[in-house]
Amino acid sequence: MSASNTDLAFLPAAELARRIGSGKTTARDVTECFLARIAQYDDKLHAYIAVYADEARLAADAADMAIRAGQAVGPFHGVPVALKDIIDLEGRVTTGGSKPWADRVSTTTATLAQRLIGAGMIVLGKTHTVEFAMGGWGTNEHMGTPWNPWDLAVPRTPGGSSAGSGVSVAAGLAPWAIGTDTGGSVRLPAAWCGLAGLKTTIGRISTHGVLPLAHSLDTPGPMCRTVEDTALLYTLLAGPDPLDPLTQRQPVEDPMPDLKRGVAGLRLARLPGGEREAVDGDVLAAYDAALDLLVGLGAEIVDVTLPIGFADFTDMTGRIIGAEGYLHVGHMVDDMDLPIDPAVRPRIWVGKDLSARDYLLAQREQQQAKAAFAEALDGVDAVLTPTAATPAIPVEAVDQSATPALFTRAFNLLEMCAATVPNGFTASGLPIALQIACRGYDEAMALRIAWAYEQATDFTGRVPPGLEG
Repeated sequence: MSASNTDLAFLPAAELARRIGSGKTTARDVTECFLARIAQYDDKLHAYIAVYADEARLAADAADMAIRAGQAVGPFHGVPVALKDIIDLEGRVTTGGSKPWADRVSTTTATLAQRLIGAGMIVLGKTHTVEFAMGGWGTNEHMGTPWNPWDLAVPRTPGGSSAGSGVSVAAGLAPWAIGTDTGGSVRLPAAWCGLAGLKTTIGRISTHGVLPLAHSLDTPGPMCRTVEDTALLYTLLAGPDPLDPLTQRQPVEDPMPDLKRGVAGLRLARLPGGEREAVDGDVLAAYDAALDLLVGLGAEIVDVTLPIGFADFTDMTGRIIGAEGYLHVGHMVDDMDLPIDPAVRPRIWVGKDLSARDYLLAQREQQQAKAAFAEALDGVDAVLTPTAATPAIPVEAVDQSATPALFTRAFNLLEMCAATVPNGFTASGLPIALQIACRGYDEAMALRIAWAYEQATDFTGRVPPGLEG
């Protein structure tokens, strides 16, 4: 592979779009770059479950002809993208990470995929997911676990459930990708793979054609090399869809006009002291350094008393995910003859014995928590936490009965939005990340803070060692 093609693999998607649009490169060259890297590295990394190489080349050639003819359909015409394998494409297999669905052919195309394709993007393929998108570590016993590219010697947790999407972007096998987040499934893989990511508010991006886990919490979102790419991809995906009533709740605010306004004058809440005990030392040091940097940029760091501890959200959120997950796939996990991931089966079974009363009580608790947090965070622009309490750990050390979603699940239950951005590395070179959680429907603020932080550091966009060539 030529050096120029290698360089293309780690450019932000926005820069690839500018080069394709200006004629400095072609959609075919960009697509070939990623396909070549997939062929070179994905046997080890296992990011993709399916690669649409021939169709991607045809789409790239068509994009180049349209652009040369002055018929580009938008600024991202010809830019490749990867999709998590719970997103339907009509006529394509969507497994949801489940071996029993290995031949499940989609009969529809997800609205978000239609928007990407309608903008001229080229789908490289589908990326691996935890079975039924139910898990934060990123493991999948039967379909395979993607390899976190930041340690090529030891298999480490890639983060889940959007594991393949995170690995594909971090390793230069896609310029950006789509994940989904029900309890942290965009933010955890983004954090452990050194990416920017955005957990959107429920209803911001249509879930029509996305296999459901917990329909009242599921939120698709972008996973990218930069915050600007994250904002651009979010803008393209967000908006009303008549096939998803939740998207009618609030008009979408374009984050781009205020993205670069900075953080001067903003009030940002720090992690309460008692919550710090659960955080790894390297992660805590990076977190504290991030707070100091934001103060230097003009933000005010404030203390707040949270009405509910983060650990308490694990069970609260788990009951809703379990109940709704059991509705959707309970018939499969109950069939002991089906090869369901043994780590996933008990997570879905949480909902098996929940009564209607239990489920409604969980929803009542959710509304009470939302009201309590709204009061506690009055006058605060964002809550800052580590995205994950530890760096990626060896896969063999994973306790499948536990969850790494300590700081992420709360914001799903509270119907808030949250960005994640790299904020450091361990001594051994593993990424660490900062979470920026904002009120529901205030994605523009989360991205604005993330962009300001990113611009003041050099953590974003680094290349995992051993994947440069």
